[in-house]
Amino acid sequence: MSWILLLVLALVVLVVLAAAKGKADRSGSIGFPYQPAKPLFSAAERSFLGVLDQAVGSEHRVFGKVRVADLAAVKPGLGNSARQSALNRIAAKHVDFVVCRSGDLSVVCVVELNDKSHAGQRAMVRDELVGNVCRAINLPLLAIPAKAAYSLQDVRAQFLAAVERTPAGVRVGS
Repeated sequence: MSWILLLVLALVVLVVLAAAKGKADRSGSIGFPYQPAKPLFSAAERSFLGVLDQAVGSEHRVFGKVRVADLAAVKPGLGNSARQSALNRIAAKHVDFVVCRSGDLSVVCVVELNDKSHAGQRAMVRDELVGNVCRAINLPLLAIPAKAAYSLQDVRAQFLAAVERTPAGVRVGS
């Protein structure tokens, strides 16, 4: 008699599980809906990162895919709607690379690797926004055209020229 009860109980559990699975399939819910993302850097970005790391030297560190909202804060004094609007404009934007001082990790320069995807209208609007934010916070923005190969000396010279244009005493993130 007890084996019949166990069999009925097992059938009930199976029916409940099947119904729950069917409901999850119909609603589009799959539990915790995440999977691994694409690689953090494209092949061109990975290649350039190696050159950039060498070009900035040991006195600097390079970080990739940094959100613009981690570099710039919305000024105080705005109303809630204006503040949220300003934050929304930068919250989902990121820059390719950020160069920081090794000692205190203060940001000294933003580096964008510009490939053909930057030629589209949407990308140009995004690039203009990032450029305006960098100007507003006195942070040099170095735009490097994507190429098959880079000269370490050229990248270092461009980096140093960009950093030297920064007003004295301006330090982001410190």
